[in-house]
Amino acid sequence: MPRQEPAVVTIKVPFAVRKRGGRKLVLAPDGAPVPPAAPQNDSTLVKAIARAFRWQKMLETGRYATIREIAKAEKINPSYVSRVLRLTLLAPATVEAILGGRAEQAPTLAEAMGVFPVEWHEQINAGFRRP
Repeated sequence: MPRQEPAVVTIKVPFAVRKRGGRKLVLAPDGAPVPPAAPQNDSTLVKAIARAFRWQKMLETGRYATIREIAKAEKINPSYVSRVLRLTLLAPATVEAILGGRAEQAPTLAEAMGVFPVEWHEQINAGFRRP
């Protein structure tokens, strides 16, 4: 019995890969992100949010009196501490979506540490969060 060669099938799927928050994001041909199979967290953003709330608690409880004291204790720049502390001003729904990996267009750490509206309804209206 003669042996048959298997047929070769080539499938081409156009896509692009972009970095977002330290992770690679697959984009469809129209530029829309391909939804992940499971929720995905941006670990750098999650860590920054955790730090922000930890530092806020340290200030509120009196463990540290100033941002400079936190920066000295953590051996980091005071301006970084103040920018990370702003993450405590994110709307609770935004924080929950980021931590749960449900935010479609969660900000990257750089975007979150930039300028954003302090009022929660304005954050949502500005498109800062879309869970």
